[in-house]
Amino acid sequence: MKKILVAEDDKSILEVIKIILEGEGYQIYSTDEKDTIFSIIEKNRPSLILLDIWLSGYDGGLIAKDLKSKNRTKDIPLIMISANNDTPKITKEVGADDYLQKPFDIDKLLDLVKKHAS
Repeated sequence: MKKILVAEDDKSILEVIKIILEGEGYQIYSTDEKDTIFSIIEKNRPSLILLDIWLSGYDGGLIAKDLKSKNRTKDIPLIMISANNDTPKITKEVGADDYLQKPFDIDKLLDLVKKHAS
């Protein structure tokens, strides 16, 4: 079973993503806290990370840069999630693999997850 970490501070969006992806057979780990992201990755080594650009007062872009700069996490595909109009630009700047614009289409979410979860 493929593992996916979803770091999202909007509880309703997080629940929707969890329901959709669990329904597709993925094991979901979720958090809305920066510090928990790193411990979940360390313990569970997800196949994919979905990361909100603004996460409970933290800059998800900086978290993404940090993840992509470390040897043990740089190869984990990372998809940025945001309603920010600059999401494509931010995604490229931080070295993330893709992005999902809010509000998102369920099929787009599934397509991105299937494309990047290895």
